[in-house]
Amino acid sequence: MVVGICQIDLLIHNNQSLKDKRKVLKSIIERTKNIFNVSIAEIGDNDVWQRSQIGFCTIGNDAGHVNSILDKTLNFIEGLHLADIIDHRIEIVNY
Repeated sequence: MVVGICQIDLLIHNNQSLKDKRKVLKSIIERTKNIFNVSIAEIGDNDVWQRSQIGFCTIGNDAGHVNSILDKTLNFIEGLHLADIIDHRIEIVNY
């Protein structure tokens, strides 16, 4: 069993409130879930208007495939142009 984990630090531009932030994050999370079937959630910077941390993970039996899904998901989120990815960390764990 192979578990792939990714944490993304986001910068959300033109954001005036937590309500605006939640709207952007909801769009990113729902669209990503629907396309890639990954587990995804906001995991940090909950009370900061223009920053957020999102975590997502997937599981499989081949490390190459799991890494590919994480990379494609990361590229998809970046391609949405709803927020800038400041930093990201990927971890692959073999059990």
